[in-house]
Amino acid sequence: MSTTTIRLPDELKARVAEAAEHAGTTAHNFILEAIAEKADQAEQRAAFHALADQRYAQFLESGKSIPWEEARVYLKDRLAGKTVKRPVARKLDR
Repeated sequence: MSTTTIRLPDELKARVAEAAEHAGTTAHNFILEAIAEKADQAEQRAAFHALADQRYAQFLESGKSIPWEEARVYLKDRLAGKTVKRPVARKLDR
């Protein structure tokens, strides 16, 4: 395991110490968990954007999509617990 030094302003260091105490852990562990959580968020955001780019490229290539009103009704019905047929993407008139 490597060592990294970070300089924290006194106010932040005190906040971390207090938050760690409330969480029942050490300031060191609290900081490690915060860094890991931030890295996870960045990775998830990057994966989300990659998927969005992939789907947009697929849309541009096929020209197929589902009109918002159909998608909206489908999602509302799903949330209501109804068994509904998934809408099918198709080329739309512009």
